[in-house]
Amino acid sequence: MPTLPREQPEPSPTEPHKARRMAESFGADAQRYDQARPGYPDALVARIAAGSPGPDVLDVGCGTGIAARQFQAAGCAVLGVEPDERMADFARARGLQVELATFEAWQPADRTFDAVIAAQSWHWVEPVAGAVKAARVLRPGGRLAIFGHVYEPPAEVAEPFAAAYRRVAPDSPLNGQPARRPLDLYQAVYAKFADKIRETEQFNDPEQWRFDWEQSYTRDQWLDLLPTTGGLTQLRPDQLADVLDAVGAAIDSLGGGFTMNYTTLAATAVRADAS
Repeated sequence: MPTLPREQPEPSPTEPHKARRMAESFGADAQRYDQARPGYPDALVARIAAGSPGPDVLDVGCGTGIAARQFQAAGCAVLGVEPDERMADFARARGLQVELATFEAWQPADRTFDAVIAAQSWHWVEPVAGAVKAARVLRPGGRLAIFGHVYEPPAEVAEPFAAAYRRVAPDSPLNGQPARRPLDLYQAVYAKFADKIRETEQFNDPEQWRFDWEQSYTRDQWLDLLPTTGGLTQLRPDQLADVLDAVGAAIDSLGGGFTMNYTTLAATAVRADAS
């Protein structure tokens, strides 16, 4: 499925933060994105909030505010930074304070925070520069937490999707990947995030967390989510319709729905001068 490591393309799959056209394509239908994308495990939110020295949270690439609202519900005061004006406007309309910028260009103006989070967004940030900036705006004992979902539906859904995508977008660099990616490839992405945090020498040794959960989808629910993923946000309407038709037929053959086994991964570290 076109998800975290797959939401990459143009310049180089190893430098997704340079693919600004794709990075800022998700606001094309901000309402669909907000309604269809899943939230994050309550246990993850609680662990980050409890492990931070205070309630002030900076949400990097906050999008429509899915994670931010969960942190607000947990008692945190959240400021979002988001480069896509459409996503930022949507989040503001739902009560989130958002400043429009990439994280690298954002000006903190001497403000500091107890936690810096990035929910399904850190791959759009230059990893070392982002970690250095996070350390600069974190208070003593502050936590950087980078997290996101593994989206891999059953093979009966993933394989028809991959075949349809190859057919409608034969030149896409996403086509070089298997229909279903093993979990260890996603874990490798988070291990690399941890390595880049470690390289800054401004954090204690990073930890990697894992949360397993599941969610059931009807045909319509999954077809609502798919257009919000990176491989599909830039397709023409006719191309998108072809992919959705193929996936819809596959889900129909399963009885009209399926259960997704999700894993949410996190790379997290506390600022080193936390004395």
